[in-house]
Amino acid sequence: MTQTVAVLGTGKIGEALLSGMIRAGWAPEDLLVTARRTERAEELQTRYGVEAVGNAHAAKTADTLILAVKPQDMGALLAELAPHVGADKLVISAAAGIPTAFFEERLTEGTAVVRVMPNTPVLVDEGMSVISAGRHADETHLARTEAIFQPVGKTLRVPEKQQDAATALSGSGPAYFYYLVEAMTDAGILLGLPRAQAHDLIVQSAIGAAVMLRDSGEHPVKLREAVTSPAGTTISAIRELENHGVRAALIAALEAARDRSRELATGV
Repeated sequence: MTQTVAVLGTGKIGEALLSGMIRAGWAPEDLLVTARRTERAEELQTRYGVEAVGNAHAAKTADTLILAVKPQDMGALLAELAPHVGADKLVISAAAGIPTAFFEERLTEGTAVVRVMPNTPVLVDEGMSVISAGRHADETHLARTEAIFQPVGKTLRVPEKQQDAATALSGSGPAYFYYLVEAMTDAGILLGLPRAQAHDLIVQSAIGAAVMLRDSGEHPVKLREAVTSPAGTTISAIRELENHGVRAALIAALEAARDRSRELATGV
């Protein structure tokens, strides 16, 4: 049976999912989008051949609803959708920090809710999307969710109690790497390299290291040790990182991100 999917709040992440579904073979006529601004709705219709509709129409028409609005906007959206969402719908939330219980309390009893934490590399089909089932979501609902998110990267199922940790590690994760690249670029300039050259050296090193981590099957310690010669340049740099508490700072940063994810669930 053909399934109709609606993306509500089609910003960058929502558009990336829409584009990925079309590339994976979804027919544009089976996809609906909503957007706050009329010009944005028209842009999506022109670019993808999908129909732009209002939130209530999307809720009544689609079999699967992907809610991709900001966490602080989710309560108002659910109030608008609730009268039109029956228990036969699948509701997928891509909002950080909000538990499935928040949706289940506001929608028809028995509605299947799946919580997903994607990250921004979905924009280049290299995303990591972490998936958790609500009380009423079964294997069919999880498989349907994976079919939507897999075209834009990898998916991983975790118990919902692990979602805040996954948000800290993966959802926010790209920002940590950008921060590191920024710092290393500044260091390269300090060492006498032009900014463009420093940037290229670091980005290609990051890409190569990531591919080796993904494809070699080796533990990161082994890969690091392969670069670290006795009394060489790398071990000198590693010693300074340890002296400055970089490892401890990363752990503290991830704990702070996890705690903030928990706070988002309370509306703080």
